[in-house]
Amino acid sequence: MTSENIASHPGEVRIDLGDRSYAITIGPGLLDVPATYEGLPSATSAVVVTNATVAPLYAQRLLGALAARYAKVHTVSLPDGEAHKNWETLNRIFDTLLEQGCDRKTVLFALGGGVVGDMTGFAAASYMRGVPFVQVPTTLLAQVDSSVGGKTAINHPLGKNMIGAFYQPLRVVCDLDTLKTLPARELSAGVAEVIKYGPIADMDFFAWIESHVDDLVARDPQALAHAVHRSCEIKAKVVGQDEREGGLRAILNFGHTFGHAIEAGMGYGQWLHGEAVGCGMVMAARLSEALGGVDKAFVDRLSSLVHRAGLPVVAPILDARDNVGRYLSLMRVDKKAEAGSIKFVVIDPPGHAVVRSAPDELVARVIKASTQTFP
Repeated sequence: MTSENIASHPGEVRIDLGDRSYAITIGPGLLDVPATYEGLPSATSAVVVTNATVAPLYAQRLLGALAARYAKVHTVSLPDGEAHKNWETLNRIFDTLLEQGCDRKTVLFALGGGVVGDMTGFAAASYMRGVPFVQVPTTLLAQVDSSVGGKTAINHPLGKNMIGAFYQPLRVVCDLDTLKTLPARELSAGVAEVIKYGPIADMDFFAWIESHVDDLVARDPQALAHAVHRSCEIKAKVVGQDEREGGLRAILNFGHTFGHAIEAGMGYGQWLHGEAVGCGMVMAARLSEALGGVDKAFVDRLSSLVHRAGLPVVAPILDARDNVGRYLSLMRVDKKAEAGSIKFVVIDPPGHAVVRSAPDELVARVIKASTQTFP
């Protein structure tokens, strides 16, 4: 994949899905400008779904912008964190929709990170069999990945994102100013998903990230703008070709098979999603090397970049008695698994990703190597 620019104009990337196509608007100062939301469907009411952390920072600003379009704007504030991405929390959204008599024209707005976006999207897909929704991501991870492409889900104790639906938003609004209030740990977690796009699709972008990772961590506005824009371009092109992950789209899960096992095995919320993905990418790179797709120099290069981004590169022990067995059992619940066979996104060669299975013995060696101390 090349660095082809598919944006219709600077600050916008288009997701091309026929009658479900939509724009990702990227830039500073978008959140509380009424013009940002022009062209959305007319409705009597809207519902802003956010969380306890984001609401005090941005909810009133979004409500003010939406007041010009909707006679009634309701707010649902959810508890913050991956540990709350479950049925109980999801029902809080449905409770508000039903209590307020919301109809199928009601527009939902997801104001927050990936957890809020995933749950709002799933609620929108399910309520009255589908109501419109808009993504307003406030974390780097959500802006470059989870808000784009229509994947919605909640977690189950046995597996991450195993209950959900494909359901596209009407629009994604990435206000880069919201990244100014993002905790440093959350920012680094988002950089993991930015790094991902290099090995799977664009090694020129990977080299750019290597040169600018310090700028990203320091929240340089120009660096963040480029990272969000290019990441969305790559994801838009992949989703446009494979909306429902029948083939190509699976490459976007580079590092996620190992990463999801880490999240489920440690307990959701112990590591942030991006932290698990960062470590998972290092593990997937080691597996790629074992399968002949990359050399050790590439593995070291990726490991160094993940480490510089402030992310873990040493895998946690999930079970002191049988760590390998625990990893393997969790990865067999992964959505890419088929008939008990674990599928991994591996790099072959750098800049190109494929989905392959690997013998348990080979995966076991990777797990053991990955739990050793980073040099």
